[in-house]
Amino acid sequence: MTDSTRPFLVVYIVWHPNFAEGAGIAEALRKHFRRELYENVAGGTGLSVIFRSASPPEASTPLPIDLQEADTTAIIVLADSNLTVDPNWLGYVRGLVEQTESAGLCARTFPVAIEQSVLGALSVEEQAFRWDRWEGTSDERQRRLIGELTYEFCRMLRHYLEHLKRPDEDESALEGYLKKVQIFLSHSKHDDDGERIARLIRDRLHGGHGLASFFDVHDIPAGLRFNKVLLQQVRVSAMVAIHTDSYSSREWCRREVIEAKRWNVPLVVANCISNLDERGFPYMGNVPVVRLDPHNAGRIDFVISRLLDEILKAFLWRCRVELARKMIDPAVVFVPRPPELITLASLPPAADIPEPIIVYPDPPLSAEEERLFAQIAPRVQLRSLTEWLAGALR
Repeated sequence: MTDSTRPFLVVYIVWHPNFAEGAGIAEALRKHFRRELYENVAGGTGLSVIFRSASPPEASTPLPIDLQEADTTAIIVLADSNLTVDPNWLGYVRGLVEQTESAGLCARTFPVAIEQSVLGALSVEEQAFRWDRWEGTSDERQRRLIGELTYEFCRMLRHYLEHLKRPDEDESALEGYLKKVQIFLSHSKHDDDGERIARLIRDRLHGGHGLASFFDVHDIPAGLRFNKVLLQQVRVSAMVAIHTDSYSSREWCRREVIEAKRWNVPLVVANCISNLDERGFPYMGNVPVVRLDPHNAGRIDFVISRLLDEILKAFLWRCRVELARKMIDPAVVFVPRPPELITLASLPPAADIPEPIIVYPDPPLSAEEERLFAQIAPRVQLRSLTEWLAGALR
């Protein structure tokens, strides 16, 4: 945030103009990463997504990509035979690969092998997404590509975040700081569905492409102090709350959600109610809720995809905060989601910081939410990120 107008992450999508399906795949990616989901941490209309397919007049390849225009850059190459048999385009893509490799942690190229024949020409067999091997319709393969790219962006930003914290250390030294992202599956063992669904989600995470090497998946063991587990292991973490019929009635389930909220853990609620919830637990709001039929595991992939989105948002936010570290007033408290009343529980004591400022992702809270905060905690000031950067006062 040394330059508030400079995007943190820009995504480029490259495909040959003769690849008929390329525009549809690129548009699906653009819609996902530019939609409201990422507006609050990226600003504007979400992540910047730029196409590179058309060439300027009298040119045989698209415009070059300037890696200096953003803090981090991801280049997605939809590689089919049209691209690999065109020497100009093949040279253009190879140049992009060399460019990102020399840039270090701030840039990566992600090839997507639409056909097996392209792997040899690009020399990217180990790194490529194997679209050519995936089963299902084009829409299903697009959803898988979105999920796997989100996962790879998480990996890239996790590494880059460590670089921001330790700018004087080289890439190989930073590897020692990278720990698996802890995934906690919070569930009730007092109905027929909670434990079974937790096991299905865990199995899917362990069986997914590369996820087991990135995620460490846990239940909260019965009788173990959750806050001890959270504080010791889950500073880079996420949670799925499996909301079955008995979930809200269980003390430990409620404590798990509250602790996750207090420590700003990325949280997704899987709504698995099969009959009714006698008392909806109020602190399960303000986070994404995905409907998951307790008797049909077909939507588990939607839960995992939404979890990946939340983890990526958390890394984007943490990177932006780290970039602003030098300009942060001690009275400023950053939170990665819109503040709610439970946010007040994490504030420093009034004796230490009499008038704290909570800075949160855009857009600003609604007027009725701000009025409630003003009544309950008049000493606390609320600012969206854009308002804070602009020096807005209330």
